[in-house]
Amino acid sequence: MIQFLLNQELRSEHALDPNLTVLNYLREHVGKSGTKEGCASGDCGACTVVVGELHRNDQGVEQIRYRSLNSCLTFVSSLHGKQLISVEDLKHQGQLHSVQQAMVECHGSQCGFCTPGFVMSLFALQKNSDAPDTQKAHEALAGNLCRCTGYRPILAAAEQACCNKPQDQFDSREAQTIAQLKAIAPTQTGELNSGDKRCLVPLTVVDLADLYDAYPQARLLAGGTDLALEVTQFHRTLPVMIYVGNIEEMKRIESFDDRLEIGAATALSDCYTALHHEYPDFGDLLHRFASLQIRNQGTLGGNIGNASPIGDSPPLLIALGAQIVLCKGQTRRTLALEDYFIDYRVTARQDSEFIEKIIVPKGHSLFRAYKVSKRLDDDISAVCAAFNLKLDNGVISEARVAFGGMAATPKRARHCETVLVGATWNAATVEKACAALAEDFTPLSDFRASKEYRLLSAQNLLRKYFIELQTPHIETRVTAYV
Repeated sequence: MIQFLLNQELRSEHALDPNLTVLNYLREHVGKSGTKEGCASGDCGACTVVVGELHRNDQGVEQIRYRSLNSCLTFVSSLHGKQLISVEDLKHQGQLHSVQQAMVECHGSQCGFCTPGFVMSLFALQKNSDAPDTQKAHEALAGNLCRCTGYRPILAAAEQACCNKPQDQFDSREAQTIAQLKAIAPTQTGELNSGDKRCLVPLTVVDLADLYDAYPQARLLAGGTDLALEVTQFHRTLPVMIYVGNIEEMKRIESFDDRLEIGAATALSDCYTALHHEYPDFGDLLHRFASLQIRNQGTLGGNIGNASPIGDSPPLLIALGAQIVLCKGQTRRTLALEDYFIDYRVTARQDSEFIEKIIVPKGHSLFRAYKVSKRLDDDISAVCAAFNLKLDNGVISEARVAFGGMAATPKRARHCETVLVGATWNAATVEKACAALAEDFTPLSDFRASKEYRLLSAQNLLRKYFIELQTPHIETRVTAYV
């Protein structure tokens, strides 16, 4: 059985289909049809809902953290121990919520289909903001698309909603909701079981290892932003899933003198502060990783584990010399991330083995990262590049150059690195290294970019890296897009 709050109503579910998304649960099982399906792939934001969960802030005070999610990519099992809020829950005692009222007064709704998603993103923004902030408003709304193109009034609504925000019913009931969430906090492995399909929800790494050993055919579910597409887009059935999002050990970020250790189930939005502090380019790239809804769900371990050749984090992690800790039963092994990827969607992971954490070295001051995509926000890379050199008196003593989108896997540019190591860091060396990239990669052409464009972009990004290191005041870095 799993338990969660539907606004303030306790829901206990056991026999639901584990392949059921939160979107369809709301619309088909509880009659809340305000949440809309626009794309069923996490691109449009029409299905945005907000999930609240217990969280301790920096001062150690327990509070509810509200986050926007795409309900079309969220399986119901991931709600275990949390609170689900949909657009119907905002109106209270016959009065519109302040974010809804702002949309009305600023004329932010046109055809109306996307409006519930915008409202829920604005609600999460309001809950996480102390004052109007244009940058945060853009970030909060980047994952919501309006085909009527009414963004200016929606941004005005965001400013109004976050300015002198009034107390709402969620604020007044906060203590009660915290008590309810504590009462339903999971204490043992939960389960959804519809007879032919099941999803298990362990609470510890030990339990996960035991369950995965017992069900090696199971699919591991973290954020689900990739896995859920098999159900929503390809109409496949997932007979057995194991949800790892309730394992606190796998959601920790620990900082040591020489490294960061990031649990594989850590949401990308939670990785931002630590990675940005060590590597500003990594943090900046995370801001361009899909949308805020996706970053609130998707995990660093999942972005590695799905072995996509266009995943944004693997090239950066490879260039930094990151390692992963793989767990199987009681056995653990540490593997260089670059050795994890074997071929297209093929990895070195063994049966019943899972990524427990990622180890990111510190201290690489010349690390830079770049993403080229067709639009700035909420888009997949055509080319993602990461460069990490060590210079001794103008001579390159170490070089790690990695790319995504250039091969069947995220991959180091070995020929390019060979040209660089031992050479003087100058324009002539850079041109030789650019030529060597043609030996490292024979990229494919697809709807994102042609092979010629990809290769030229990769070469130009290396040139860009050289120029920026020579003149650090001109840094456009990860903002590059087609």
